[in-house]
Amino acid sequence: MPALYADEAKADFRLCNDTKSLVGVALGYRNKDVWTTEGWYQIPGETCTSLIEGDLDARYYYLYAEDADQGGQWRGDVFMCTADRQFKIEGVQECFTRGYQKTGFFEVDTANKSSWMVRLTETGQTGSSQ
Repeated sequence: MPALYADEAKADFRLCNDTKSLVGVALGYRNKDVWTTEGWYQIPGETCTSLIEGDLDARYYYLYAEDADQGGQWRGDVFMCTADRQFKIEGVQECFTRGYQKTGFFEVDTANKSSWMVRLTETGQTGSSQ
């Protein structure tokens, strides 16, 4: 499960990898009228990175992450399209027909805050606002 934490240094959507492993992350969001997914962000163990810089435009964002070293996953039941290599995909329908995978993302509710942080831990995910 995602963990949420506040970070008042700057407005953005940050992801912290609190594990010791390299984690690959895919991000889903609504861009105007189109659902968009993009990845793979490679986040080394025990580091944080901004996936979106600046004030957040939406309340909900979606994440899927894979532990490259241990093989674990952080996932949910909101299905969006992903690809094996770096990608930016518009639309979440007919993933297989379009040559993509259908992947379960977990929802992050930012409560309409301008900034949000998600922490991936060995036992799940957590999140917080600014």
